[in-house]
Amino acid sequence: MPLTVALGVGELAQTRFAVSPLSETVAALLQLNGRNPNVLHLRWLRWAAGQLSQGELPLTSALLAAERPSWPNFLVPAPVGPAASLDDDLAALRRTSARQVRASLRRVFGDELPAAARPLAEKPAAGLKTVAGELRVAYERVVEPQWQRIRALLDADVGYRARRLAAGGAARLFADLHPDLRWEPGRLVRAGGPARRARLGPGGLVLMPVALGSPDVFVRAHTATQTTIRYPARGIGALWTASTRPSGDWVARLLGPARAELLAALRSPATTSDLAAALDVTPSAVSQHLRVLRETGLVARERTGRSVLYFATDLGAALLAGPAVT
Repeated sequence: MPLTVALGVGELAQTRFAVSPLSETVAALLQLNGRNPNVLHLRWLRWAAGQLSQGELPLTSALLAAERPSWPNFLVPAPVGPAASLDDDLAALRRTSARQVRASLRRVFGDELPAAARPLAEKPAAGLKTVAGELRVAYERVVEPQWQRIRALLDADVGYRARRLAAGGAARLFADLHPDLRWEPGRLVRAGGPARRARLGPGGLVLMPVALGSPDVFVRAHTATQTTIRYPARGIGALWTASTRPSGDWVARLLGPARAELLAALRSPATTSDLAAALDVTPSAVSQHLRVLRETGLVARERTGRSVLYFATDLGAALLAGPAVT
Protein backbone atom coordinates (compact mmCIF):
# COMPACT_ATOMS: atom_id res chain seq x y z
CA MET A 1 0.00 0.00 0.00
CA PRO A 2 1.27 3.51 -0.73
CA LEU A 3 2.51 6.40 1.35
CA THR A 4 1.25 9.69 -0.07
CA VAL A 5 2.97 13.05 0.41
CA ALA A 6 0.85 16.01 -0.70
CA LEU A 7 2.96 18.65 -2.44
CA GLY A 8 1.40 21.93 -3.41
CA VAL A 9 3.05 24.75 -5.29
CA GLY A 10 4.41 26.25 -2.07
CA GLU A 11 5.99 22.99 -0.89
CA LEU A 12 7.55 22.34 -4.29
CA ALA A 13 8.98 25.85 -4.35
CA GLN A 14 10.77 25.13 -1.06
CA THR A 15 11.95 21.63 -1.94
CA ARG A 16 15.75 21.42 -1.94
CA PHE A 17 18.68 19.01 -2.10
CA ALA A 18 21.18 18.44 0.68
CA VAL A 19 24.27 16.33 1.31
CA SER A 20 24.82 15.15 4.87
CA PRO A 21 27.87 13.49 6.47
CA LEU A 22 25.67 12.55 9.45
CA SER A 23 23.19 10.82 7.13
CA GLU A 24 26.07 8.81 5.65
CA THR A 25 27.30 7.91 9.14
CA VAL A 26 23.92 6.57 10.25
CA ALA A 27 23.56 4.71 6.94
CA ALA A 28 27.02 3.20 7.46
CA LEU A 29 26.14 1.99 10.95
CA LEU A 30 22.90 0.46 9.70
CA GLN A 31 24.87 -1.42 7.03
CA LEU A 32 27.37 -2.61 9.65
CA ASN A 33 24.45 -3.76 11.83
CA GLY A 34 23.24 -5.92 8.95
CA ARG A 35 20.03 -3.96 8.34
CA ASN A 36 19.05 -4.52 4.68
CA PRO A 37 22.68 -4.63 3.52
CA ASN A 38 23.56 -3.41 0.05
CA VAL A 39 25.72 -5.95 -1.79
CA LEU A 40 27.42 -3.08 -3.63
CA HIS A 41 29.14 -2.16 -0.36
CA LEU A 42 30.73 -5.52 0.43
CA ARG A 43 34.23 -4.24 -0.21
CA TRP A 44 33.67 -1.25 2.07
CA LEU A 45 31.93 -3.41 4.71
CA ARG A 46 34.91 -5.77 4.93
CA TRP A 47 37.16 -2.78 5.58
CA ALA A 48 34.81 -0.91 7.93
CA ALA A 49 34.07 -3.94 10.10
CA GLY A 50 37.62 -3.80 11.39
CA GLN A 51 37.57 -0.07 12.11
CA LEU A 52 34.83 0.11 14.73
CA SER A 53 33.61 -2.03 17.61
CA GLN A 54 29.89 -1.92 18.44
CA GLY A 55 30.91 -1.72 22.10
CA GLU A 56 32.27 1.77 21.42
CA LEU A 57 28.78 3.09 20.61
CA PRO A 58 26.47 1.66 23.31
CA LEU A 59 23.67 4.22 23.06
CA THR A 60 23.73 4.64 19.27
CA SER A 61 23.90 0.86 18.75
CA ALA A 62 20.79 0.44 20.94
CA LEU A 63 18.92 3.05 18.88
CA LEU A 64 19.88 1.38 15.58
CA ALA A 65 19.31 -2.22 16.69
CA ALA A 66 18.88 -4.48 13.67
CA GLU A 67 15.96 -6.39 15.17
CA ARG A 68 13.79 -3.26 15.18
CA PRO A 69 11.86 -2.37 11.99
CA SER A 70 12.72 1.32 12.38
CA TRP A 71 14.99 3.72 14.22
CA PRO A 72 14.57 7.20 15.76
CA ASN A 73 14.26 9.78 13.00
CA PHE A 74 15.87 12.55 15.02
CA LEU A 75 19.23 10.87 14.35
CA VAL A 76 19.21 12.39 10.84
CA PRO A 77 17.71 15.89 10.95
CA ALA A 78 17.37 17.78 7.70
CA PRO A 79 20.69 19.58 7.03
CA VAL A 80 20.60 23.36 7.50
CA GLY A 81 22.10 23.94 4.04
CA PRO A 82 22.94 22.12 0.81
CA ALA A 83 26.34 20.96 2.08
CA ALA A 84 26.31 20.99 5.87
CA SER A 85 29.41 19.91 7.78
CA LEU A 86 29.36 17.16 10.39
CA ASP A 87 29.47 19.87 13.07
CA ASP A 88 26.39 21.50 11.52
CA ASP A 89 24.55 18.18 11.44
CA LEU A 90 25.43 17.27 15.02
CA ALA A 91 24.39 20.73 16.22
CA ALA A 92 20.99 20.19 14.56
CA LEU A 93 20.75 16.79 16.24
CA ARG A 94 21.45 18.30 19.66
CA ARG A 95 18.74 20.93 19.10
CA THR A 96 16.07 18.21 19.06
CA SER A 97 13.54 19.04 21.77
CA ALA A 98 12.87 16.71 24.68
CA ARG A 99 9.31 16.25 23.42
CA GLN A 100 10.53 15.22 19.97
CA VAL A 101 13.09 12.81 21.42
CA ARG A 102 10.53 11.05 23.60
CA ALA A 103 7.91 10.92 20.84
CA SER A 104 10.41 9.38 18.42
CA LEU A 105 11.54 6.82 20.98
CA ARG A 106 7.91 5.83 21.64
CA ARG A 107 7.27 5.33 17.91
CA VAL A 108 10.24 2.96 17.66
CA PHE A 109 10.28 1.14 20.99
CA GLY A 110 6.83 1.63 22.50
CA ASP A 111 6.95 1.51 26.29
CA GLU A 112 9.86 -0.98 26.41
CA LEU A 113 13.00 1.08 25.95
CA PRO A 114 16.28 -0.83 25.88
CA ALA A 115 18.28 -0.21 29.04
CA ALA A 116 20.95 1.72 27.17
CA ALA A 117 18.34 4.17 25.81
CA ARG A 118 16.49 4.94 29.04
CA PRO A 119 18.84 7.75 30.10
CA LEU A 120 18.12 9.43 26.75
CA ALA A 121 14.39 9.50 27.51
CA GLU A 122 14.97 10.66 31.08
CA LYS A 123 17.48 13.40 30.25
CA PRO A 124 17.27 14.07 26.49
CA ALA A 125 19.79 16.94 26.37
CA ALA A 126 22.52 14.90 28.05
CA GLY A 127 21.60 11.82 26.02
CA LEU A 128 21.79 13.70 22.73
CA LYS A 129 25.24 14.94 23.68
CA THR A 130 26.30 11.32 24.19
CA VAL A 131 24.77 10.25 20.87
CA ALA A 132 26.50 13.12 19.05
CA GLY A 133 29.85 12.09 20.53
CA GLU A 134 29.36 8.48 19.47
CA LEU A 135 28.31 9.46 15.96
CA ARG A 136 31.41 11.64 15.63
CA VAL A 137 33.57 8.63 16.52
CA ALA A 138 31.74 6.52 13.93
CA TYR A 139 32.17 9.18 11.24
CA GLU A 140 35.89 9.54 11.91
CA ARG A 141 36.46 5.77 11.81
CA VAL A 142 34.36 4.52 8.88
CA VAL A 143 33.17 7.51 6.81
CA GLU A 144 35.77 10.28 6.91
CA PRO A 145 38.58 8.19 5.34
CA GLN A 146 36.28 7.70 2.31
CA TRP A 147 34.44 11.03 2.48
CA GLN A 148 36.13 12.73 -0.46
CA ARG A 149 35.11 9.89 -2.77
CA ILE A 150 31.60 9.68 -1.27
CA ARG A 151 31.10 13.44 -1.43
CA ALA A 152 32.03 13.54 -5.12
CA LEU A 153 29.42 10.88 -5.85
CA LEU A 154 26.72 12.74 -3.87
CA ASP A 155 27.53 16.08 -5.53
CA ALA A 156 27.33 14.47 -8.96
CA ASP A 157 23.91 13.03 -8.12
CA VAL A 158 22.62 16.42 -6.96
CA GLY A 159 23.88 18.03 -10.16
CA TYR A 160 22.11 15.41 -12.28
CA ARG A 161 18.82 15.78 -10.35
CA ALA A 162 18.96 19.57 -10.54
CA ARG A 163 19.32 19.40 -14.32
CA ARG A 164 16.31 17.10 -14.58
CA LEU A 165 14.26 19.44 -12.40
CA ALA A 166 15.24 22.42 -14.54
CA ALA A 167 14.46 20.53 -17.77
CA GLY A 168 11.10 19.01 -16.84
CA GLY A 169 9.90 20.06 -13.41
CA ALA A 170 8.81 17.71 -10.62
CA ALA A 171 7.53 15.04 -13.01
CA ARG A 172 10.97 14.60 -14.57
CA LEU A 173 12.82 14.94 -11.27
CA PHE A 174 10.90 12.11 -9.61
CA ALA A 175 10.65 9.93 -12.72
CA ASP A 176 13.90 8.12 -11.92
CA LEU A 177 14.65 9.14 -8.34
CA HIS A 178 13.72 5.63 -7.15
CA PRO A 179 11.60 2.78 -8.57
CA ASP A 180 9.29 2.92 -5.53
CA LEU A 181 8.50 6.62 -6.01
CA ARG A 182 6.10 8.09 -8.55
CA TRP A 183 4.89 11.61 -9.13
CA GLU A 184 1.22 12.39 -9.57
CA PRO A 185 -0.17 15.90 -9.91
CA GLY A 186 0.00 17.48 -6.48
CA ARG A 187 1.46 14.49 -4.67
CA LEU A 188 4.37 12.09 -4.41
CA VAL A 189 3.55 8.41 -3.82
CA ARG A 190 5.89 5.78 -2.39
CA ALA A 191 4.94 2.14 -2.90
CA GLY A 192 4.99 -0.33 -0.03
CA GLY A 193 3.89 -0.31 3.60
CA PRO A 194 0.48 0.57 5.02
CA ALA A 195 -1.64 3.14 3.20
CA ARG A 196 -1.22 6.51 4.88
CA ARG A 197 -0.65 10.18 4.26
CA ALA A 198 2.53 11.83 5.46
CA ARG A 199 2.12 15.16 7.20
CA LEU A 200 4.86 17.45 6.01
CA GLY A 201 7.14 19.23 8.41
CA PRO A 202 7.72 22.97 7.95
CA GLY A 203 8.79 23.97 4.45
CA GLY A 204 9.19 21.67 1.50
CA LEU A 205 10.93 18.34 1.10
CA VAL A 206 14.65 17.87 1.61
CA LEU A 207 15.98 15.37 -0.93
CA MET A 208 19.11 13.63 0.35
CA PRO A 209 21.14 11.23 -1.81
CA VAL A 210 22.85 8.48 0.20
CA ALA A 211 25.93 6.54 -0.83
CA LEU A 212 26.39 4.10 2.06
CA GLY A 213 22.76 3.10 2.48
CA SER A 214 20.47 0.27 1.46
CA PRO A 215 18.81 0.09 -1.97
CA ASP A 216 15.56 1.43 -0.45
CA VAL A 217 14.10 4.94 -0.34
CA PHE A 218 13.01 6.42 3.00
CA VAL A 219 10.45 9.16 3.57
CA ARG A 220 10.89 10.59 7.06
CA ALA A 221 7.93 12.79 7.94
CA HIS A 222 8.68 12.85 11.66
CA THR A 223 12.20 14.22 11.77
CA ALA A 224 12.94 17.02 14.21
CA THR A 225 13.00 19.45 11.28
CA GLN A 226 11.76 19.16 7.69
CA THR A 227 10.43 16.07 5.94
CA THR A 228 13.29 14.23 4.25
CA ILE A 229 13.53 11.73 1.42
CA ARG A 230 16.76 9.72 1.53
CA TYR A 231 17.41 7.78 -1.67
CA PRO A 232 20.35 5.82 -3.17
CA ALA A 233 22.69 8.07 -5.14
CA ARG A 234 23.46 7.30 -8.77
CA GLY A 235 26.70 5.48 -9.51
CA ILE A 236 27.07 3.54 -6.25
CA GLY A 237 28.10 0.45 -8.20
CA ALA A 238 31.33 2.18 -9.22
CA LEU A 239 32.05 3.80 -5.85
CA TRP A 240 34.54 1.24 -4.59
CA THR A 241 35.99 0.20 -7.94
CA ALA A 242 36.62 3.55 -9.60
CA SER A 243 40.38 3.61 -9.13
CA THR A 244 41.01 -0.14 -9.04
CA ARG A 245 39.06 -1.80 -11.84
CA PRO A 246 41.04 -1.72 -15.09
CA SER A 247 39.58 -0.91 -18.47
CA GLY A 248 39.42 -3.55 -21.16
CA ASP A 249 42.38 -4.10 -23.48
CA TRP A 250 40.36 -2.69 -26.37
CA VAL A 251 40.06 0.64 -24.57
CA ALA A 252 43.82 0.86 -24.09
CA ARG A 253 44.39 0.04 -27.74
CA LEU A 254 41.95 2.74 -28.78
CA LEU A 255 42.87 5.53 -26.35
CA GLY A 256 46.33 4.60 -25.11
CA PRO A 257 47.04 3.14 -21.65
CA ALA A 258 47.09 6.44 -19.73
CA ARG A 259 43.77 7.74 -21.06
CA ALA A 260 42.15 4.31 -20.72
CA GLU A 261 43.18 4.16 -17.06
CA LEU A 262 41.89 7.68 -16.51
CA LEU A 263 38.53 6.92 -18.12
CA ALA A 264 38.19 3.78 -15.99
CA ALA A 265 38.85 5.83 -12.85
CA LEU A 266 36.02 8.17 -13.83
CA ARG A 267 33.37 5.51 -13.40
CA SER A 268 32.96 7.48 -10.18
CA PRO A 269 33.22 11.31 -10.23
CA ALA A 270 36.55 12.80 -9.17
CA THR A 271 38.55 16.01 -9.24
CA THR A 272 41.85 16.49 -11.06
CA SER A 273 43.78 16.28 -7.80
CA ASP A 274 41.91 13.09 -6.80
CA LEU A 275 42.84 11.50 -10.12
CA ALA A 276 46.48 12.57 -9.89
CA ALA A 277 46.78 11.04 -6.42
CA ALA A 278 44.95 7.82 -7.35
CA LEU A 279 46.94 7.26 -10.54
CA ASP A 280 50.27 8.60 -9.22
CA VAL A 281 50.76 11.13 -12.02
CA THR A 282 51.05 14.91 -12.09
CA PRO A 283 47.91 17.12 -12.16
CA SER A 284 49.11 18.70 -15.39
CA ALA A 285 49.30 15.30 -17.10
CA VAL A 286 45.79 14.49 -15.88
CA SER A 287 44.51 17.82 -17.21
CA GLN A 288 45.99 17.18 -20.67
CA HIS A 289 44.37 13.75 -20.92
CA LEU A 290 41.06 15.05 -19.58
CA ARG A 291 40.99 17.72 -22.28
CA VAL A 292 41.25 15.06 -24.99
CA LEU A 293 38.65 12.83 -23.35
CA ARG A 294 36.25 15.78 -23.06
CA GLU A 295 36.77 16.76 -26.70
CA THR A 296 35.85 13.23 -27.78
CA GLY A 297 32.71 13.17 -25.62
CA LEU A 298 33.90 10.41 -23.29
CA VAL A 299 34.17 12.62 -20.20
CA ALA A 300 32.18 15.61 -18.94
CA ARG A 301 32.72 18.00 -16.06
CA GLU A 302 30.58 19.94 -13.64
CA ARG A 303 31.42 22.63 -11.11
CA THR A 304 30.28 22.00 -7.54
CA GLY A 305 31.16 24.82 -5.16
CA ARG A 306 34.90 25.36 -5.46
CA SER A 307 35.56 21.99 -7.05
CA VAL A 308 35.24 20.74 -10.62
CA LEU A 309 34.14 17.11 -10.90
CA TYR A 310 34.91 14.98 -13.94
CA PHE A 311 32.93 11.85 -14.79
CA ALA A 312 32.51 9.36 -17.62
CA THR A 313 29.63 10.20 -19.95
CA ASP A 314 27.18 7.58 -21.18
CA LEU A 315 29.41 7.17 -24.23
CA GLY A 316 32.47 6.69 -22.01
CA ALA A 317 30.65 4.17 -19.82
CA ALA A 318 29.53 2.25 -22.91
CA LEU A 319 33.11 2.11 -24.17
CA LEU A 320 34.30 0.77 -20.81
CA ALA A 321 31.53 -1.84 -20.83
CA GLY A 322 32.96 -3.29 -24.03
CA PRO A 323 31.43 -4.51 -27.28
CA ALA A 324 27.92 -5.89 -27.08
CA VAL A 325 27.61 -9.66 -27.29
CA THR A 326 25.12 -10.85 -29.89
